[in-house]
Amino acid sequence: MGNIKWDEFFITGDPLILGAQVSIALTMLGVLFGLTYLKKWKWIWREWITTVDHKRIGIMYIIAAILMFFRGGIDGLLMKAQTSRPEMGLLSSQHYNEIFTTHGVIMILFMAMPFLIGLMNVVIPLQIGARDVAFPQLNALSFWLFFSGAMLFNISFVIGGSPDAGWTSYFPLAGKEFSPSIANNYYAIALQIAGIGTLMTGINFIVTILKMRTKGMTLMRMPMFTWTALVTSGIIVAAFPIFTVALALMKFDRLFGTHFFTVSSGGSDMLWANLFWLWGHPEVYIVALPAFGIFSEVIATFSRKQLFGYKSMVYATVGIALLSMVVWVHHFYTMGSGPGVNSFFSLTTMLIAVPTGIKIFNWLFTMRKGRIKLSSAMLWALAFIPTFTIGGVTGVMLAMGAADFQYHNTLFLVAHFHYVLIPGVVFAVFAGLYYWWPKMFGHMLNERLGKWHFWLFNIGFNVTFMPMFFLGLNGAVRRSYTYSAESGFAPLFLLSAIGSVILAAGFAVFCYNIYWSIRYADRNISSDPWDARTLEWATASPVQHYNFAKLPEVKSFDAFWQMKKNNEGLTLKDSEIEEIHMPSNSGQPFMMCVIFGVVGFFLVFEWFIPAAIASVGIIVGLIYRSFDYNDGYHIPVEEISKTESTWRNEKGEVHKHVG
Repeated sequence: MGNIKWDEFFITGDPLILGAQVSIALTMLGVLFGLTYLKKWKWIWREWITTVDHKRIGIMYIIAAILMFFRGGIDGLLMKAQTSRPEMGLLSSQHYNEIFTTHGVIMILFMAMPFLIGLMNVVIPLQIGARDVAFPQLNALSFWLFFSGAMLFNISFVIGGSPDAGWTSYFPLAGKEFSPSIANNYYAIALQIAGIGTLMTGINFIVTILKMRTKGMTLMRMPMFTWTALVTSGIIVAAFPIFTVALALMKFDRLFGTHFFTVSSGGSDMLWANLFWLWGHPEVYIVALPAFGIFSEVIATFSRKQLFGYKSMVYATVGIALLSMVVWVHHFYTMGSGPGVNSFFSLTTMLIAVPTGIKIFNWLFTMRKGRIKLSSAMLWALAFIPTFTIGGVTGVMLAMGAADFQYHNTLFLVAHFHYVLIPGVVFAVFAGLYYWWPKMFGHMLNERLGKWHFWLFNIGFNVTFMPMFFLGLNGAVRRSYTYSAESGFAPLFLLSAIGSVILAAGFAVFCYNIYWSIRYADRNISSDPWDARTLEWATASPVQHYNFAKLPEVKSFDAFWQMKKNNEGLTLKDSEIEEIHMPSNSGQPFMMCVIFGVVGFFLVFEWFIPAAIASVGIIVGLIYRSFDYNDGYHIPVEEISKTESTWRNEKGEVHKHVG
């Protein structure tokens, strides 16, 4: 039954991990008690666990992402505490390795990805005038596979041990010869399960956007967020199979003794580096492009202007996607590729700055002469531009092969990618949440708390990561758990640690804002509180499960804005209401999630016979699904009419104020 002894099954001996184990146990007991006490088991099964409604699936993605943000943030705070003073003894070197590994994986794959996919799920079908995604049950399976992978990865630090080879998991360090414990098995298997779900999402959204647009919604009339979601889905379909193969080879090496990446046995550690970054660099744009789409929607709405240079934005998005597949070698200039190869990838890396620059200038021109409203969402969009530009400029510095020998493996690089990913993803999801929150929940987040959240988070972010540029230029290396007093690094490390506390305070205000708004926010708000421009605001807030009683007809870009301006297509007549066909809920995606989690857990511990037995459940699930003849149900006209009357005016019109 594998190489692990039963007394090594639970991680013991570290007070921090003991505290985590106790908190996990108490949280689980609290949830179970709460659901039982409030008699909500049937409700949560019927309304959430078995749902195939794209909006609810999106909300579940967002809830999971907020929880993972908290989890990854704790890792970040522990790293900052450890490096706040020279020779600090808070974390051992091994514990530090585990924490920076899980921090990177969780923040990129289990926080940024679900945040953006969650917003895509909620918004994209509404923006294209559809009633759901193309494959609703596959959409639910995508979420539950992501959730299964995330939970499997997160139990590693209390059961069996956390992965410790960095979020890139480079070989030979990640191989059995240098990491003989089962810890890095979690990396290979949990990411594989979650990655299958993401690949399904990419396929689903490509089909949804290409085949389910409402009448008149041509490609060049689609909102910018929909365009970025389409291009992102294309990158997912191109890049994730590469990662799937790489993780499969990693599993073979670790579980079955093959030698794809083992140098001493004829393998190649550089094969892993190439496969990883062939996926890993497009992955940066998988999270960045939807963020650019969010900023486009927010800036246009709160500037009271049409997005400037729409066609050039579309071409720039496609250009970024194509270039993202030919820049991966810049991640290992120092690993002996040679000056010719380094020069080629240096040029492609610098070239990607051109379409990105086009986007930034288009946003600036959109705001020019606009009547800008400084809402919380708009503040995040405004802060993004200068902050992301710092990340972009330092990226051009890193793109130079010769200069990279100085910057590589220093904190300069760490500062750079945080200045790209935090403004380019986290700022965007905060902007998107403040903007689309009323569409999801029927109330707005508190704007005053939103401003506190914005300023604390922004100040904390810059105080945390700006000193790391200078530390890196002075020679402070990344992945190091300590440093000497003689190095002179201490003041800047301490300043960075103080910044991380301010950053955490900003996130805490955001969480409090959610709590406050759920309890006290005004529910009597317009279905279009921002005077917005796109079709998701042409229906109720929160959106009814069928999205649109009558599918809208689009005649121009910024369809809803033009409908309000021309007073067309805003009224629903009783004679226009027809029965609506919708898909039925299903418990199968959740059951598949459980089976995948069990199989993955057994494989982590190299218990192959139980894994083989449990995996029969996956095959049974696929066969069961192939014989599932449930064609959904129809919503009667009376129910639709009653629902629509609750939010439209007496004439059957939607809110049509144009500011």
